Amino acid sequence: MVRLSSRRPIENIVSTDQHTAFMSAYKDCHEPFMRYCSALAYSKMDAEDLVQDVLLSAYQNFDRIEKKSELLHYLVRSARNRAVSEWRKRKKEVNLTDAFTQRLSSKGASSEMLIDIKLLYSALDTLPSAQRDAIILFEITGFSMKEIADIQMSTEGAVKTLVSRGRAKLKHIMGERDSHNSAAYVLNALKSIAL
Repeated sequence: MVRLSSRRPIENIVSTDQHTAFMSAYKDCHEPFMRYCSALAYSKMDAEDLVQDVLLSAYQNFDRIEKKSELLHYLVRSARNRAVSEWRKRKKEVNLTDAFTQRLSSKGASSEMLIDIKLLYSALDTLPSAQRDAIILFEITGFSMKEIADIQMSTEGAVKTLVSRGRAKLKHIMGERDSHNSAAYVLNALKSIAL
């Protein structure tokens, strides 16, 4: 049984057939969706709240989703839209949430790595949203260029350009003082511990 926060069980909201269909479609989406939400929500909101809100909405509207095979794309777009709406309500601040910091620490991130991750997210916040999203989806979440193109309703070539330009800007912003605090190093480290 899937339970979302302190809300009542989902089964009480919709039929058992819809529950089975949703869970079948969602099972392959779980890990990449969780990784994306964790990377997206890093400092501005709790990833678990984001996941729960998006899943509840997707679950309740599952019968309206035309391409059920593309549920992951729907979830990622929904999470991004929900996060952007939430961020607009708050001041822009780059402060790792306690839950995110604890999760990274439990995965082996040192205090120096946490500082580097905070710097990386500060740098990510300066990128145009399409570049930032492409970097998060590709570098941290591990989506393929084709998957990102589908999610962003773009082309693979456009996504490659966004990632390339985003990497270059991150490299410039972070200063690339040494290999241990380079944007590429921090992105790779974050990807390995993101879940």
